[in-house]
Amino acid sequence: MKIVVLKFGGTSVGTIKKIKKVADIITEYKNKKYRVIVVSSAMSGVTNELIKKSFEISDNFSSSEHDVLVSSGEQVACSLIAGRLIHKGYRSRSWLSWQVPILTAGSHKNSRINQINKNKIMKYLKEGGIPIITGFQGVNKENRITTIGRGGSDASAIMIAKFFNAERCIIYTDVEGVFTTDPNKLTRAKKIKVISYEEMLEMASLGAKVMQPVSIQDARLNRIDIEVKSSFIKKPGTLITKRSNIINNKIVTGITSTQNDSKVSLIGVKDKPGVAASIFKPLSKNSINVDMVVQNISANGKETDLTFTIKTEDLNKTKKIIQQNKSIKFRKLILKKNVSKISVIGVGMIATPGVTFRMFQALANKKINIQVISTSEIKISVLIDKKNTKKALVALHKEFKLDNRK
Repeated sequence: MKIVVLKFGGTSVGTIKKIKKVADIITEYKNKKYRVIVVSSAMSGVTNELIKKSFEISDNFSSSEHDVLVSSGEQVACSLIAGRLIHKGYRSRSWLSWQVPILTAGSHKNSRINQINKNKIMKYLKEGGIPIITGFQGVNKENRITTIGRGGSDASAIMIAKFFNAERCIIYTDVEGVFTTDPNKLTRAKKIKVISYEEMLEMASLGAKVMQPVSIQDARLNRIDIEVKSSFIKKPGTLITKRSNIINNKIVTGITSTQNDSKVSLIGVKDKPGVAASIFKPLSKNSINVDMVVQNISANGKETDLTFTIKTEDLNKTKKIIQQNKSIKFRKLILKKNVSKISVIGVGMIATPGVTFRMFQALANKKINIQVISTSEIKISVLIDKKNTKKALVALHKEFKLDNRK
């Protein structure tokens, strides 16, 4: 049985007109003799509106009821898609997560799919039906609806593709695919035809918003090839696959940037074993994600300066936590907003010397000062003033010849 999983994001189903377009895309695959499984997000803006309502009810709204509330958005979208397909003469129906069922484990708001019962859907496919399944949700062992985090419909589609052994998993969105950098920031950005899981994971975690990192990790672990393409224009998208499937002579595949980072520096911290843990433990307990970290030890070995980055919305909370932390001593606390993390990413960097120098030299030529540096096997990140973001993207895009990508 030739199965394809089609996932449609919120922007793709954002209006009745767009839902009619989605139904046309679905029937194209059906007419090509695929058994089609559709996964849908809520219509764009609906989930945010539902969350807003929960805040109006209570500033401590129940997590379990939160999942019941926000999961209703996908139910509406799936019903509308199925209704349009029926109107067009096809057999279709919506399937809520508990009707499949899609079984999850973990806490409310952040569960993970660990099992999907295939029997009912397989029977429906064999009968010629087109199942429209709610993304972003499942049901736990207490028979309660759970959600799997914002952007979770991608993860739903990937796990459905895994359990049903689908031939293809296609993520339809409002962009043509994955670009070398954000095309809204740089018009010279080029669409990437093929990218590895590892590169896409780095790009997603470093600021690219095409897919959520957890979804890419699921695809990588389960070796599910994903195609990302636009639901609005008929053009090839980007294939996300394993490294061995890629013939690539590019050292750098893409460049990302962030817009809402802040830098925190503790000057003159008493240097002793466990001091870093003492600083970061209360931040972790308060769900503050720490990103780039750099530490400089003084010449006498008694003090250290420690710098790290966080999201700007966590800055005031971080300041308060550090100032109230009696287990650490420091001479000065410096907080800086309006910084941006620029990252170059590519598996080609592993076997290519000189990438770090080229990146730093390209920024130096544009008089851009580097404040913090972080590296991995396939990524180099630097922190710079936010006002220099566009200038840095242009310089690095040109330096690594991404302007010339065919």
